[in-house]
Amino acid sequence: MPDYIKHFHLPSDFQFHRGGRLNDAQLQYETWGQLSAAADNAILILSGLSPDSHVCRHHRDDHDGWWEFMVGPGKAIDTSRYFVICASSLGSCKGSTGPASINPKNNRAYRFDFPDLCLQDIANSNVLLCQHLGIERLHTLVGPSMGGMTGVALLQQHPGFCRHWLQMAAGMVSPPFSTAIRSLQREAIINDNNFNRGFYSREDWPVDGMKFARKIGMLSYRSAEEWNERFPRSLKKVPDHPFGIEFPVESYLEHHANRFIHQFDPICYLYLSRAMDWFDGYQYQATRDIANPLSDIGVDSALIIGTKTDLLFPTWLQQDVYDLLKKADIDCDLVITDSIQGHDAFLVDELCFSKLVSNYLSAAV
Repeated sequence: MPDYIKHFHLPSDFQFHRGGRLNDAQLQYETWGQLSAAADNAILILSGLSPDSHVCRHHRDDHDGWWEFMVGPGKAIDTSRYFVICASSLGSCKGSTGPASINPKNNRAYRFDFPDLCLQDIANSNVLLCQHLGIERLHTLVGPSMGGMTGVALLQQHPGFCRHWLQMAAGMVSPPFSTAIRSLQREAIINDNNFNRGFYSREDWPVDGMKFARKIGMLSYRSAEEWNERFPRSLKKVPDHPFGIEFPVESYLEHHANRFIHQFDPICYLYLSRAMDWFDGYQYQATRDIANPLSDIGVDSALIIGTKTDLLFPTWLQQDVYDLLKKADIDCDLVITDSIQGHDAFLVDELCFSKLVSNYLSAAV
C-alpha cells in the first residue's frame, strides 16, 4: 500500500445516527499540502457515492485521482496553499470500514449486520478525522453530489466548523426521481440470484445485478443532449446475437458497466445508496425548532453550483439551498452552469468548474 494512504481509527463505540455502534472502525484517508501553523488552511473534500480517498496524484509516478483536474499544486484547489483532506466514506469498500469489512466479533464480513448508515455518520466520522489532524475549523468544506448532502449534515451537526462552503450538484434532500433511480439500482442488485441474501462470494458475484445497476446509474449521470452529441444514431454494427449490442451507446454502457462490476462491493453500494435517500436536511429545523434549517450553520460564505442538464439533482434544489442561505444572511452565490454533461459535469467540465472553484477560493479569505 502506498505510504500516502493513511488510516484513522475512530473512537471505540462509534455511535450511528439511527442506532448501532462500531468498535475498531477506521477511515482511509489521504492528505495533500501542508497544514499551516495556525491550522487555518484546511479544505475537506467529501466525495460522491463511489469514489475513494484518492482525489489527485501525490507525485509524478502516481496514478490519476478522481478529481485530478481540480486538485493539486497551482490548480483550483491549490495544494501549495491549502492542506487538503479526503477520506473514503464510512460504509464504503475503499479502505474505510463498511459492510464488506471483517467484524472482529466473529471474523466474518459484517454484511447486513453493519449498522444502518446515514450521511450524518459519514459527516461525524470526517469531523473526528479533522480533529485528529489538529483542525478545529476548516477553511472550506467542498462536497459534490452525495458529498454535497453530507456537507449539509456536517454543517447542521457541527455549526461553525467551516468558514466557507462549496456545494456542487446536490441539495438538501434527494428528489423523488433520484430516489426512484437508486431504488431500481438496489432492486437490480438484490434480485440477482448470486446476491444470495448478501452471502455472495468472489466466485459467485452478482455480476448481472451490478452491471444493470451501473447502467441505470450512468443514464442518470449524463444528459440526453450529451448522448445525442456523442452517439450519432446512424452508427451501428451487426449484433453478435438477436437483440445483442448494436448501437454505440449500448457498447459504451456495457464497457463502463463491466469495468465497475468488481470495483465496488454490492452491499456497500446498497448502504451508501440508501443513505442518500434517507437524508433530509429539512428535518433539522423540526428537531431544533427553528424556521430555517441553515440558519445556524456558522459559515462566512458559500457557493452553490448546479447544472441545467442535471437529472439527479435539478436546479431547483440548488436554488432552494441558496434561498435558505440568503434568508440566514449568509454571504452566498448561486451559479447554474450550461454544461451538457448532466450530473457528472463537475467531474468532466474542467474549464467551467475549475474557474468557478478557483474564483471562489481566491475571494474566500
